[in-house]
Amino acid sequence: MTGTSTTQLTLDRPARYQITVPGKLEKSQLYWDEMTRIVIDWENENQPVSVLTCTLDQAALIGLLRRLYGMGLPLISVVSITEDIE
Repeated sequence: MTGTSTTQLTLDRPARYQITVPGKLEKSQLYWDEMTRIVIDWENENQPVSVLTCTLDQAALIGLLRRLYGMGLPLISVVSITEDIE
């Protein structure tokens, strides 16, 4: 398993997440964190999806998910990319 570790997720320790939503999302629409990376990918039938990669603790993750919900964006996926973050 490449890129994984045995580090457990906790409520207070940041972890890296990859969040996928439909459509083309611009950073200006989501002003969140300068370290949030947004990549536009293309799914089946050339439908754009936005893939956000960011490092957040659980409280910040919930805040970001609420912001996406408030924008009317359904979640395609939320994946924890487990790695040591210091």
